[in-house]
Amino acid sequence: MKKILSYIWPTTQRYTSTYNNTLEVTYIDGKKLLDTQNANYSYGSLQKILEFGISKIDLQNTKNILLLGLGGGSVIKSLREKFKYRKNIVAVEIDPQVIKLAKDEFEITASEKLQIIQDDAFQYIKNTKKKFHLIIVDLFIDTKVPAVFYEEEFCKNLKKLIEVNGYLIFNAGIELGKNSKITTRIIKNFGSGMEFTVFKKVNSTNTLLIALKTEG
Repeated sequence: MKKILSYIWPTTQRYTSTYNNTLEVTYIDGKKLLDTQNANYSYGSLQKILEFGISKIDLQNTKNILLLGLGGGSVIKSLREKFKYRKNIVAVEIDPQVIKLAKDEFEITASEKLQIIQDDAFQYIKNTKKKFHLIIVDLFIDTKVPAVFYEEEFCKNLKKLIEVNGYLIFNAGIELGKNSKITTRIIKNFGSGMEFTVFKKVNSTNTLLIALKTEG
């Protein structure tokens, strides 16, 4: 009944978050969306943006994936359902309310092939010894990527975790086409051994950086 009514009268449930102030789950046109006050976090435009990035990756030879920033888990559903990816995914999310909503509202739960870790992404990549064939960086607080994720320490630590011939998808921000200095700085901070392609205004809004790691 809720699904039918959502085509006529969208409904929104609001939740308080320590990290994101207010999170909103909206049921509209038969689908649920997870939003902040000013941005879509999952199952709307963001899902299309990350699907564009994933479509550029050789998933057949991708043995495992690290997702930094879970949101409502739309990228996991894309990987499993649209791209038929069946191997291991590790998702790191700092906000416990986001993890709870992913489970309660979007049926994203930990399993043998999906580990969900509540942690600061900066600290996780600094401390983990695991390596990955694909890392997806989608770290937003509302509409902004915290500046620490553009800096050299984060980029160098992240680079260490990517296997040679592995990939990086970095959702660098909204409307960065007008400020190429940020993307230039990110690429510089990764150093040599990374072949970057910059995609501006993906889905008319976001800048995606996609890289292949060519050497250790």
